[in-house]
Amino acid sequence: MAAQRVSREAAKLRDEVDGWRAFQRKLHDALELSHLDDESMRADLVAETESVEHEVDERSFTAMLSGRYDDDSAILAIHAGAGGTDSQDWAAMIERMYLRWAEKRGFETEVLDRTDGEEAGLKSVTIAVNGKYAFGYLRSEKGVHRLVRLSPFDAAHRRHTSFALVEILPQVAMDDPEVEIDPSEIKVDVFRSSGAGGQNVQKNSTAIRITHLPTGIVVTCQNERSQSQNREFAIRILRARLLEIKKAEKDEEVAVLRGEYTKAEWGSQIRSYVLHPYQMVKDHRTDFERGNTQAILDGDLDAFMESYLKTNPGKK
Repeated sequence: MAAQRVSREAAKLRDEVDGWRAFQRKLHDALELSHLDDESMRADLVAETESVEHEVDERSFTAMLSGRYDDDSAILAIHAGAGGTDSQDWAAMIERMYLRWAEKRGFETEVLDRTDGEEAGLKSVTIAVNGKYAFGYLRSEKGVHRLVRLSPFDAAHRRHTSFALVEILPQVAMDDPEVEIDPSEIKVDVFRSSGAGGQNVQKNSTAIRITHLPTGIVVTCQNERSQSQNREFAIRILRARLLEIKKAEKDEEVAVLRGEYTKAEWGSQIRSYVLHPYQMVKDHRTDFERGNTQAILDGDLDAFMESYLKTNPGKK
């Protein structure tokens, strides 16, 4: 396993070096083009300059993603808070927002587990976001998200406040040495995946529920895959949650020693999305805000992520 880890790390470093060498060649070609001083090449030079500037912006952004797991894929979990149908609808809106963002970024997504709301929206959903730096980008989104709007589910059309919790976990490798799972400490249940009825109902028991007895963590995975694949993903999510607990314990110890520890509560939202009586999205950690709420709900989140990452670089 140690050899596999070294091999994967070497492959990552090779990819990084190859990327920078390719960028160096692009800069050299752009300079050579500019030295020709040929007016007929102006359009090509402008296009090449714009391409270089875009890549500089991208590389400047990813340079902030230097944490231990920042270049890893991510597990995104969304949970509706108190507030009934409004909060469940808000959770579904957040799911759509991140799926749109991932699509724009070129990340692949896969729903691993989903529990729909009774009337609308969803109670919870777990999504695998696959791609380099997915965790690094998304770690800025972890926390409680608050929505203020005129409720479409209120007959009087009154203003409601809804909450949803977003969890972001790295898809840690199965052989990560920091997390060990004793097989005797987990309980595995197999059941049929829930479906929409008719032909969509799973006739085989492929869904997996894993309970980690020492911590009480419960993980389910009921994607329409084989039982073994669902079990593998459930174990991966469990490992990620256990790793998050270890990290939180370490951070808490350091914060207590520094005299700056404050307990994270459900109500301490990281971002507010106000649709009424005015249009505004504001991040409470950085005070960064934007007025184009529809664009943000359609996945335009990079400015918020960059604002957060500038003040919260990754830790090795």
